[in-house]
Amino acid sequence: MSRPVVVGYTATDAGADAVAVAARLARATGAPLEIVLVLPDESRSVITPPDAGYARLVRDRAEEWLQSVGHSLRDAVSPRSSVRYGESFAEGLLTAAHELDAAFIVVGAANGGLRGRHFLGSVASELLHSSDVPVVLAPEGARAVDPATPVTRITAALGSRPGADVLLEESVALAAAASVPLRLVSLETMDLPAGLDTAAIRVVGANHATRVLEAARAALPRDVASEAVVGGGDDIEDAVQTLPWDPAELAVVGSSRLAQPRRLFLGSTAAKMLRVLPVPLIVVPRTRSEEGGRS
Repeated sequence: MSRPVVVGYTATDAGADAVAVAARLARATGAPLEIVLVLPDESRSVITPPDAGYARLVRDRAEEWLQSVGHSLRDAVSPRSSVRYGESFAEGLLTAAHELDAAFIVVGAANGGLRGRHFLGSVASELLHSSDVPVVLAPEGARAVDPATPVTRITAALGSRPGADVLLEESVALAAAASVPLRLVSLETMDLPAGLDTAAIRVVGANHATRVLEAARAALPRDVASEAVVGGGDDIEDAVQTLPWDPAELAVVGSSRLAQPRRLFLGSTAAKMLRVLPVPLIVVPRTRSEEGGRS
């Protein structure tokens, strides 16, 4: 059986976005879905002693929320749910992911983001600096896509430097599990001061982006259905917006070179992509876990 998809749930729009994306990912890959709601670990408080009655009320309400969201997914998947405790939501979620040997952790954008866009809150930011499990970021409004809607494509965004082996392996494995095509994307951008004659520089940049894609595509297994696309623009955001995006696809990026082995760290390019990316984004660790990847 595939390793589970763990989603961090809160009774908010962001929580609904996360659950919708997680359900689609679990359904596409045939993986179990684990909905986790993390409550503060009041037992460790040294300032005020925990009130047993209040704690019981909070847990009962949390379980009601989980039962409700689980019922809403009955036509797409059959999730399991649990209430956990942690010093922070991210810490409790990561602990649950380790205990369940999760393939992915899914979280929603913070409240206040633009519809169809990502806005990182404290939970996502903490996970992106500490997780050794791939993190899936659900954009604002992702709940509008029916959880039963199939994933249509996996898009892997390749950087301009070497070291995309893990990203490619994860993307190929995900595309194969979901039985969808793989799109390789390289972003050719300028990010240069205004006023420069950039014609020659554009040609060099486009050629480099094409070579990156050719090398990556040559490394793919022969039976993988794939296409390679160069996204061009004046900056990262512009390049991302020039590309066509299907609301039901998933994008994948690797961690920054600054990330510790088997840990996440969102690089500057991926952070810029997030500002305008209209689809869920999966961030994979820089190297594989010692256990050797996804089963």
